[in-house]
Parts: sequence; structure tokens; C-alpha cells
Amino acid sequence: MGLTYANVSLTNEQDLLDAKRHMIGEDEIRTCEWNMLVDTGAIMLCLNESIQEILNLPVLGYKKSTTATGERVMLQMVGPVRIGFDERFSISEALILPGDSEPLLGAIPMEAMDLVVNPSTQTLSGNPKHGGEWILTLKGIR
Repeated sequence: MGLTYANVSLTNEQDLLDAKRHMIGEDEIRTCEWNMLVDTGAIMLCLNESIQEILNLPVLGYKKSTTATGERVMLQMVGPVRIGFDERFSISEALILPGDSEPLLGAIPMEAMDLVVNPSTQTLSGNPKHGGEWILTLKGIR
């Protein structure tokens, strides 16, 4: 089975809010498009220092993390960042990976956007259980 990549938009959410309040112009909203590795083994959105230079997201703190190789690292946590894919979006924090490390689209933003990985076609798409609609499942609410 190969790797799955998806083109996502990344936007500084604070810039979007500031533009709505007319504190900055629409042209000042920091945003970029990125072809990211879809990684169901990663919990969070993981960006790299190059993306952080573009978005300049506020630093929220630091998180101890474990890499896929089992190495323990302390990573900067930033946010909020708006992640967009196929007319869906999620607002999340992100961990900053060193240098030009490969950015990862993790499970939490995928779940928030009701997305699933199709291993046979190596694509990311809306959950087929919901007929292509963006629907969030709320457990425990009756």
C-alpha cells in the first residue's frame, strides 16, 4: 500500500478574524496551499518551520511528542490554523516539526472534516457513510 497525499489550504485563523473586524485587509490574510501526507497514525496537524514562516501562527506552548521511530521530542504548538479540503474546514492547533520535515494531516482534523482514506485509490474523500455530505457524528447526545 502506498502513501496518500492531499492538497489542503492552511490559513492563519486569527488573520481571518482580524479581516472580518476590518483590522487588516483581505490581502493581509496569511494562507498557503500544501500537498500533505495523510497520516492516520498522527493525531494532530503537523506543520514544518517553512509553513510556520508563511503563516506566522501564534505560539501556544510546547508539547512532548513521540515520533514514528519512538523518539521523544518537545515541539512547539501553534494556532489556531484553518485547514481546508474539498469545501470542508477544521480549525485546530498544530505542532511544528523541525526544518522542512514532511507536514502531516493527522486524525483529529480529518475526523473534524468527516474525511476518510480510501486505501485502494490512495485518496482522501468525504465519508461514504454520509453520502458525500459533511456530517459530524455526536456520540452521547440523545
